[in-house]
Amino acid sequence: MKLPYEIFIALRYLGAKRKQAFISVISLISIIGVAIGVMALILVLGVMTGFTDDLREKILGTNSHMVVTHFVGGSGMSDYINIKKRIDSVADVVASTPFIISQVMLSSGSNVSGVVLRGIDVVTAPAVINLEKTIVEGTIGALDTDHRYNEGLLPGIIIGNELARLLGVSVGNPLTVISPTGFLSPTGMVPRWKKFLVVGVFESGMYEYDTSIAYISVVNAQKFLKMADEVSGIEIRVKDIYQTDRVVAAVQNILGHTYRVQDWKDMHRNLYSALKLEKTAMFIILILIIIVAAFSIVATLIMMVNDKNKEIAVLKSMGATSSAIKRIFVFQGLVIGVIGTTLGLAGGFLLAFLQNHYQIISLSKDVYYIPALIIKISFWDTFWVACSAVIISFVATLYPSSQAAGLDPVEALRYE
Repeated sequence: MKLPYEIFIALRYLGAKRKQAFISVISLISIIGVAIGVMALILVLGVMTGFTDDLREKILGTNSHMVVTHFVGGSGMSDYINIKKRIDSVADVVASTPFIISQVMLSSGSNVSGVVLRGIDVVTAPAVINLEKTIVEGTIGALDTDHRYNEGLLPGIIIGNELARLLGVSVGNPLTVISPTGFLSPTGMVPRWKKFLVVGVFESGMYEYDTSIAYISVVNAQKFLKMADEVSGIEIRVKDIYQTDRVVAAVQNILGHTYRVQDWKDMHRNLYSALKLEKTAMFIILILIIIVAAFSIVATLIMMVNDKNKEIAVLKSMGATSSAIKRIFVFQGLVIGVIGTTLGLAGGFLLAFLQNHYQIISLSKDVYYIPALIIKISFWDTFWVACSAVIISFVATLYPSSQAAGLDPVEALRYE
């Protein structure tokens, strides 16, 4: 296949001759600069994406995709069975389950800790929250029955592994659950308390959850909190976690405005907004590396134009148009940009593969709750990085190529 002469000449100009060695070195430095910028950008965005995805998986491993609660503060949901049926009829809803939530104190006798007590339906909850996958000891089904301890029977409770460590308990040990909302006695307000038996320990991977959440059955929660046949709300699991807006609107339309419908993005808006802003900021900062490399492309082409004045004049005198001369140097700059981008992407993919498989950079699990950096390179991150690098390289060619196209062949050949 015969190449257009503009491409052929551009590739010849990139080749090194002895007297053009300095220009070739500058071209090589430009390629390396673009490659380093692209590689750094790919790796940093991959780390941010990996961290965000891992955090989302841990959050959704303990929480549902959507939550429906009563709009009136402190008001329970009494008609929850009928409401659950209406929610289940909505398209894209996979499952739903009622829940009760309350703040309590847990006492092991030697230590005390404040936690969020969650009452869950043992039958329907596993289809909505991934509690079973995080349980490292015991089973979720143990919440549905009373367990013999000494001379009596105690209801079951599941706590986080960090909470178990703080309280100094394990499976088979009793805990006292104390509610701040007690009953009025002649001596004043008396807290409500009840003994539970630890029947399971879970590890979500989130320190905040593992130290602050305890699970009991929804029936035991109603009994302990002296609630009627009502719940705090209904949790929902959907087919696609990224398409919850449509489901929120549909559920809100069915239930009316006396109920509040929130998805996981609303409930953790501040956290994900901060992560998104940080990722955008890192993209803008690291793109400056590619812009710096683009200045090397500008310098290379300007020197090339000055060195090739005679050749450009000869080409013009042979009939080459100004636009053809411009295309020669634009293509030359694009070759530098594309080669640098390709090498940067290849280097980024290789380093990401090595990190993910061999965990070269490890982290303290006590601090980060992940053993090593996780690098997830998405298609769109790769696409935008590659496009940005090539566009910046193209922009860098505009001035030198215009300078070459505007060269007067008469002036260039006058003293030759």
